[in-house]
Amino acid sequence: MFKVLVSDKLEKEGLDILTADKNFQVDCKFGIPAAELKTVIKDYDALIVRSGTQVTAEILENANKLKVIGRAGVGLDNVDLSAATKKGVVAMNTPAGNTTSTAEHTISLIMALSRNIPQAVASLKSGKWERSKFTGIELYGKTLGIIGLGRIGTTVARMAQAFGTVTIGHDPYLSAEIAAKNGIKLVELEEIYKTADYITVHIPKTDETTNMISEKQIALMKKTARLINCARGGIIDEQALVKALQEKRIAGAALDVYDKEPPDFNSPLFKLDNCITTPHLGASTSEAQVNVAIEIAHAVKDALSGRGIRNAANFPSLSPEAYKAIEPYLDLADKIGKFAGQLIQGRIKEVKITYSGAIAKEKVSAVTMALTKGLLSPILGETVNTINAMNMMKDRGVNVQEILSSLEGEYVNSIALDITTDKEPFSLLGTLSSNKQPRIVKVNNVYVEAIPLGHMLFINNNDKPGIVGAIGTILAQAKINIAGITLGRENQEGVAVSVVNVDSEIPENVISSLRQTKNILFVKAIKV
Repeated sequence: MFKVLVSDKLEKEGLDILTADKNFQVDCKFGIPAAELKTVIKDYDALIVRSGTQVTAEILENANKLKVIGRAGVGLDNVDLSAATKKGVVAMNTPAGNTTSTAEHTISLIMALSRNIPQAVASLKSGKWERSKFTGIELYGKTLGIIGLGRIGTTVARMAQAFGTVTIGHDPYLSAEIAAKNGIKLVELEEIYKTADYITVHIPKTDETTNMISEKQIALMKKTARLINCARGGIIDEQALVKALQEKRIAGAALDVYDKEPPDFNSPLFKLDNCITTPHLGASTSEAQVNVAIEIAHAVKDALSGRGIRNAANFPSLSPEAYKAIEPYLDLADKIGKFAGQLIQGRIKEVKITYSGAIAKEKVSAVTMALTKGLLSPILGETVNTINAMNMMKDRGVNVQEILSSLEGEYVNSIALDITTDKEPFSLLGTLSSNKQPRIVKVNNVYVEAIPLGHMLFINNNDKPGIVGAIGTILAQAKINIAGITLGRENQEGVAVSVVNVDSEIPENVISSLRQTKNILFVKAIKV
């Protein structure tokens, strides 16, 4: 049974998805104090949060069972992603659930800026009739510059076009063809700053995007320009914005997000007539709350049940269909990694993984992570897992190359592993049998047909008569049953490879006896 802790309020529709499954126990502890969360988190497989819970490194230290953190919302600012990755915890969000609500709020702020609606309402309610003071401007014919053309940015464009705006945008990951289909002209950031009447940002907050709109960028803008931020606080430099608004360098701004939330209410932002502020309402519609609850519930359930991982910040997102396609290769990669990790000599310097055949057409990042986890497991044990394996490789200065080959190889599908160490190189070739079972078909330059399963013996020997009989005799004397044996050699009279599957663990004294056998050069007990 999987235990799920929900620490922030989640709509009933989302909770029902989890509680309807008898394999899930759901505990709702809304607003749980950090000290208590740190204590109880050790018992849970998944944690579902909104923006209220701060998932810190200190809390994650105790999360020894935790596999998934689900954020019912877009941002993961409140989750220490680095700590989650090191702990091997998948962190997921719900980018689609509040697309419409955030886009609509952006348009609402644009309209409010254009027609001075908040100021006019406040004036009228104070008993004044000041029509001329609040003369606005029309959206029709104006240029809207959108920075970030993901789901929300593209939806904002579509909505704004209904008002007759010209939409331009910047997104380094979107093709000009796709942008054009959505009525958006792709331009450089500088052109947006120089020509747009309205500039709205829809990008995540990262080291690169923090304060990306500051004094230098604002200096390029028209005096009639208006800035809108419904994405993340800190993308627009608040001090630079205050100065620009005070000096009437731009016409206005509308903010739904801030550097710190709740913000400092003594900030001039909340006293300027040309700045509209709302308390992070982008996703605050009843429909959005239900949508993100349903989306994160399904995502957490699928991740724990092994049916794919979606919208993860620290793991390749896989739909159930994509996961099903690569699932057999995850097992193959893990076994290849474990097999190699127990045979390599020396310190790993570089790992090259080559995918050939149909697997090369799939999203293989998750397969690479599985292989590196398997490779490090014999060395690092339980401290390494699929989520943190690549980080551990990087921390150890190991370069991991991922190669997709379109060339037809010896096998319909294969994963080739080439490892460079400070001693001698090592290589493996793995494939799937007709019933999708893992097979190791080549070790260094020797072809074999090994089944990587359970307890095994890997033996290098001179290719002389009697070796198989000697191995069988020693194992029989130790009452160890042979489940299978495969042989291979590079050439006649050379060094051969024997891979023996056995039904039980092989004691060290048996390994010692095998090593002392004539013509046996190398023996290693392996478990995969």
